[in-house]
Amino acid sequence: VSGCIILAVSIYLKVKKDGNKITSEAIPGIDLMIAIGVIIMLLGFLGCCGAIWENRCLLLLFFISLLVIFILLLAAGILGAVDEKKLKCCGLVKGPEDWGTSVPSSCNCKDTNQTCTTVANRSVYSTPCSTFIISFMEINMVVVLGIAFAIAILLIFAMAFAMTLYCQIGKKEGPTTA
Repeated sequence: VSGCIILAVSIYLKVKKDGNKITSEAIPGIDLMIAIGVIIMLLGFLGCCGAIWENRCLLLLFFISLLVIFILLLAAGILGAVDEKKLKCCGLVKGPEDWGTSVPSSCNCKDTNQTCTTVANRSVYSTPCSTFIISFMEINMVVVLGIAFAIAILLIFAMAFAMTLYCQIGKKEGPTTA
């Protein structure tokens, strides 16, 4: 069910970017979220089939894949957060130096309250995005921790149930001989 929800919301955000009240442009990482939604749907189906048919291979695949899904969701969250136009930052670690001489237009400094530097006769943000993201996460730590904790609890329950069923099927079949 969660795969269907992620897929539906991701496709909606991809298609309806003009009527979106959150942003008027495509959200970075949305293609990754669509892929994750499809993967979660398929793995959920495999997990259900493994449970219904009592297939240990499918249950083990489901169990191992939950860790991969968590890493992909984390990557999508980071990609979604690194939108330089909204963050008012430039580069990842060293600021505009990360780009060399070809600094993108998303780094152009339009806010006079921010620290800016001049690169190739253009005023660009001097704050690296990693610094900006870390400070943003520190400010919103309660929300970030709440979401991370909820995802972790769901993953732990799913893995525990999958492994319990995997072990119970193994006990029912008895010991294997070579």
